[in-house]
Amino acid sequence: MKNSIDSNKPILLVEDNPLDIDLTRRAFRKRRLMNPIEIARDGEEAIGWISRWDAGEPLPLIILLDLKLPKIDGLEVLRNIKEHSEYKVIPVVVLTSSSEDRDIETAYKLGANSYIVKPVDFEKFIAVATEIEIYWLATSVLPR
Repeated sequence: MKNSIDSNKPILLVEDNPLDIDLTRRAFRKRRLMNPIEIARDGEEAIGWISRWDAGEPLPLIILLDLKLPKIDGLEVLRNIKEHSEYKVIPVVVLTSSSEDRDIETAYKLGANSYIVKPVDFEKFIAVATEIEIYWLATSVLPR
């Protein structure tokens, strides 16, 4: 059964680079994805979402997580989310510039659902946004 995109649920983008934030927003806007995009600009802010969800804020459909973050790195953010009994089911797609084998292996061991190396070119980034939307938001059946 196909999952219809719940356009009221946010996408959490954990990204510190303003250019990558803008690029992601533009890519999803070009795809006409209507979900609100919440931004965490460092690892500490990302982990802070756990208490916000505890307080009743809507859970994201998906988390797009950069690894190279200030304050707390993305792998530690991933560890915190995936160790949480209630939130570990939220799909986390690592979207980062790192193609290091060590980062890839560690991310999957910590429970990442996918690992994508960010393309530099905008058109290729649109293709990645399309793939994320089609697979994670339209095809996959996600927990409610």
